[in-house]
Amino acid sequence: MRDRGLSEAIRAVGGVSELARRVGISQPSVSNWDRVPAERVVAVEQATGIARTMLRPDLYGEEMGNTVPLDETEIARAQEYRLLATLLVRAPNADLLSRVGKLRADASPLGLAHAALAEAADATSTEKAEREFFNLFIGLGRGELLPYASYYLTGFLHERPLARLREELVRLGIERAEGNPEPEDHVATLCEVMAGLVDGHFGAPGGNDRQFFEKHLSPWIERFFADLERADGADFYRRVGTLGRSFMEIEKEAYALPA
Repeated sequence: MRDRGLSEAIRAVGGVSELARRVGISQPSVSNWDRVPAERVVAVEQATGIARTMLRPDLYGEEMGNTVPLDETEIARAQEYRLLATLLVRAPNADLLSRVGKLRADASPLGLAHAALAEAADATSTEKAEREFFNLFIGLGRGELLPYASYYLTGFLHERPLARLREELVRLGIERAEGNPEPEDHVATLCEVMAGLVDGHFGAPGGNDRQFFEKHLSPWIERFFADLERADGADFYRRVGTLGRSFMEIEKEAYALPA
């Protein structure tokens, strides 16, 4: 889901293609944004007339002095959620594969998952990744996996878990991105919402990330990532599954600790 600042910038110039033209980058690059990248804020401000305080209030907000700064752990968590959302919403392009290939790794389980994913990104091509994504999540009729909370919790699509999620998004003031055909309980959307709740980009009060995770992700998302690890059609995405499962295990353990 696009944040408010990016949505306003796109609306101001009449569309994604026009924003890309004015900033001097490709249209697919802008389509992949969920918020204006820090290095593009000034250019987008000049191209659209939308103030940088609206484009990235976390960086330029006038009231930043009244907020609690994010610590490194929260920043890293939000980045992890955004990485998963980006990889699961559409097949990776060459730029994304290149960036994934540079992921930092260490000896922790999550670090090792980063290393395996980076190695897989270096070993694949955009054509292979596109074909794999299609077979896993789209398919002819349906993909090998159905990455929706309703399906994992009830066996059917568009069921009560989706209705409860929509009620929660309304309560939090989070709007559906225009042009997104997927229901809101798609795994990529849920990861994107979690990123925004963790780093405050949706403006929701602190603590909502724990509640949202426990209600809408915890009951099923580890099973999805485990299924992705085992999927017959997964190669690059097998490593995405490992990363997602490892990260969700950490999140679940952290949220289980007393607040």
